[in-house]
Amino acid sequence: MARTVVVGDIHGCHDELTALLDRARVRPEDLLVSVGDLVDRGPDPGGVVRLFRERPNSVAVMGNHERKHVRGVFSYAQEVTRLQLGDGYADAVGWMRTLPYCFENEHVRVVHAALVPGEPLDGQPEELLCGSTSGERELAARFPGSYWHEHYTDAKPVVFGHHVAGPEPLVRDGRVYGLDTGACHGWNLTALSLPDRTLYAVPASADHWAAVRRDWQLPVLRTRPWLDLAWPDLERALERAGRTGSVPALQWLAAVAAWAGDLRSLFPDLAAAAVRAAGGRPPEELRRHPAAQVLFQARDGRLDAAAVARRCLTPRRVLDLAAALSVAAPSLPA
Repeated sequence: MARTVVVGDIHGCHDELTALLDRARVRPEDLLVSVGDLVDRGPDPGGVVRLFRERPNSVAVMGNHERKHVRGVFSYAQEVTRLQLGDGYADAVGWMRTLPYCFENEHVRVVHAALVPGEPLDGQPEELLCGSTSGERELAARFPGSYWHEHYTDAKPVVFGHHVAGPEPLVRDGRVYGLDTGACHGWNLTALSLPDRTLYAVPASADHWAAVRRDWQLPVLRTRPWLDLAWPDLERALERAGRTGSVPALQWLAAVAAWAGDLRSLFPDLAAAAVRAAGGRPPEELRRHPAAQVLFQARDGRLDAAAVARRCLTPRRVLDLAAALSVAAPSLPA
């Protein structure tokens, strides 16, 4: 008899997923269902996505982490996943857009985060089903002082993830199963087989999110728009990023801070170079110059270091002006 095997939040833990499928003896004829959150925080989100895309008889519901990628709502975890997936990122997100917000068959109901007991699945808010921030607020308003699954009375089992239950799954009355057991945090990856209602689990090989946070900090930092940040914003970004991190990341941030200081120290040199470049040139020649506006200020005696600072509000503007005036300027650290 074919089974339905529902897996809790995988979060990029591909090795644990394959080990779990072996432990549960999942066969080709068995339906494999993910509660969502296939990606983010773990070492191999690409492998997890490929498995669900390429394995026949597989379903994944939309988790709040997939929804973030679909909607372009980025925090650090999503920035890391985008880099991990590389050239395949856009294609993976295109597939995520097709994911349903719930799944139901004769054996089970599956949502990522929650449902409203007693109401048809297909009419419930997507935000509530997937556990977005607004969905969490709506859920709290509907069930003040209690959990939604405490009100679930149907005979058909309901399976969900989203909130880490701990290293062991949440099981209530043999009908309510919370399967997020913290695989990406070094705990377990858990699955439920139906209709036999057998639980399977494998331990995580490491605290993957701690390692991913550390190992990908520098690659993520290098993607930030340092050249186009206004000076106060750049200083704040450097201060925030430098509070914690790996040694290579902190060393790179220190190099960026030094680079920013070197650029700002160029303001007097840029003003002097503009005065020299403007000297004796006719207006039509000044207009054709790539630093035309600055040169006219210099010609009229209105350009000094403070005036250059008012014009060069970002590192990119300093570099552009330095290139136009043939003044050597340091590049953003690689």
